[in-house]
Amino acid sequence: MLSTVNLRWYHTNSGNPRPDFHPTNPRPMASSTPLTRPRIIIHGGAGNITRANLPPPAWSLYRNSLLHILRATSALLASGTSALDAATSAATLLEENPLFNCGKGAVFTRAGTIELEASVMVSRGYRKRGVGVALVKKVRNPIKLAREMLVRGEIDGGGGGNSGGDGDPAGGSGGAQGHCFLSGTTVEELAEEWGLEMCEEKWHWTKRRWEEHRRGLGEKQVPRWDEVMGQGDAEKLVGNGIGDLDWDGKEYLPQGTVGCVCLDQYGTLCVATSTGGLTNKLPGRIGDTPTLGAGFWAEEWEVPSSTLIPQQQAISSLQAILPDCFREGISACIPSLAGYLPLSAFTSTLQDEKRPRTTKSGAAMSGTGNGDSFLRINAVRTAAAISHFTPNRPLSSAVQQIAGPGGELEASAGNRWGKTGEGEGGIIGIEVVDGKGEVVFDFNCGGMFRVWMDDKGRERAMVFREEY
Repeated sequence: MLSTVNLRWYHTNSGNPRPDFHPTNPRPMASSTPLTRPRIIIHGGAGNITRANLPPPAWSLYRNSLLHILRATSALLASGTSALDAATSAATLLEENPLFNCGKGAVFTRAGTIELEASVMVSRGYRKRGVGVALVKKVRNPIKLAREMLVRGEIDGGGGGNSGGDGDPAGGSGGAQGHCFLSGTTVEELAEEWGLEMCEEKWHWTKRRWEEHRRGLGEKQVPRWDEVMGQGDAEKLVGNGIGDLDWDGKEYLPQGTVGCVCLDQYGTLCVATSTGGLTNKLPGRIGDTPTLGAGFWAEEWEVPSSTLIPQQQAISSLQAILPDCFREGISACIPSLAGYLPLSAFTSTLQDEKRPRTTKSGAAMSGTGNGDSFLRINAVRTAAAISHFTPNRPLSSAVQQIAGPGGELEASAGNRWGKTGEGEGGIIGIEVVDGKGEVVFDFNCGGMFRVWMDDKGRERAMVFREEY
């Protein structure tokens, strides 16, 4: 368990721990020798994206923004930064960019308010493994709040009750009392107590999202931006122009999420996800983004290996060559061993040596799209379970079954498919097999903003199935 000193040592708001400290192991690392090739994929939302509502200038803005974040995060992973800190850093940059439906660029509720959600999950190293926060209004970066809940869980009393613990005699409030999901004023009070950057609700507002809010409800029902903000605030909060791009065509109303999945050089997977939710959602609505298993998931498991180590192969060969000797007793063939190694001990050792090795497999995913549909089928965890419990079933196939065209998400919409936005979405992820990470993704709607480093280390950026 992390001591208070180690927690201070590890935690930084910037998401950059000391280079000799790995968050899944509170002890300083004796060696920085890479064990696994890092991998990364990022998404910026999915939905009814078409060339009509995403003309070349708009795509250029999205592409350049996402590639900038990809490069920055890849550099962190290459320098030995943990998957948790790298993914959190990527999501923070997305929250700061008004292009995306999270943080600064979040969409509005029907009541004209903003309610943010975020989550992080690791494949190992923290007892909570995954946490989510929701109904956040006054925290500048909800993803940092989610990460703080995860890390501080190592010093609380656990159990969820006021029972005290090794690190917090007051009852474990240091890590949100062992809870994995908190919302509203409770989690905002913890954020302030933990020293995270707070802000006024208006900090998250952008003119572009307000206009989408107006058009979605009918412009006559909703005041104009300058009327609701006042001239001074309106000018101040319009931002740097990135989020205020207008274009024609059928409106792309964001209903998605942003997310990053990382595999670090230590073999740990992490997913970080953040969102403003559905455009014009009802106040108080909580979606899939902070809900374990629905919109995010990370895990690892052991898989038996049929490969024997050289010593095992030698013993196996000896058995094949001298079967009679093994049946009659090893002492009859090699008398000198009789006084030193009882036959029962030798055969027991032989059986132990023949036990197959195990290798680590893992999966981490982030979903984006219509969160209510993800909730109905527990989409991301279901994809992980398909891969985990079906022999030789790659994660890419499982993701296709859930989020691809004609998959379970689409089926969940029934006869409402294509009419209400239900069932639309996509999933990105990383699969680990025999220590090697593979990037996966699929979606069933018009497009999904995504960038990743391919197997050859090249930057890739796409929104549609084909190149833009």
